[in-house]
Amino acid sequence: MTIKSSGFTLIELLVVVAILGIIAAIGISSYNGYVAGTKQKSVENAMMQMSLGQTEYYSQNGYYYPQKTSNNCSPTSSTTSDIEKKLLGDGTEGPDVIPEELGYNVCIWRSSQGKYGIVAKQDSGTCEIKMSDMGTYTRTKC
Repeated sequence: MTIKSSGFTLIELLVVVAILGIIAAIGISSYNGYVAGTKQKSVENAMMQMSLGQTEYYSQNGYYYPQKTSNNCSPTSSTTSDIEKKLLGDGTEGPDVIPEELGYNVCIWRSSQGKYGIVAKQDSGTCEIKMSDMGTYTRTKC
């Protein structure tokens, strides 16, 4: 006489767990992509605010920030803080437009021809976003 069991076999349970694992892996990678894209957009929006701050800085001082001319810069947390103070604040303190949670730092270079550029670089990655004084973005390794 055979007894019929109403439970699941071990193989059926393993197949279900494998399918759930595949679905979770796809979901996590999609979520990470959305988070990275959102951070990039947030940094680009902050760079646009800095560009508007440059216009105001120029109207008050007759030149763009920074005072020293250079065709390149390296983003650090101190350059980010200085930019927030000088362009977006009152010179002594400014809003936290680029918080540490974003994982980006920013710097601004200024040429002797009166042009400037804003560079944002990812702290723990390779993504670099550049914005010209005309508002065009260039993304590298993002």
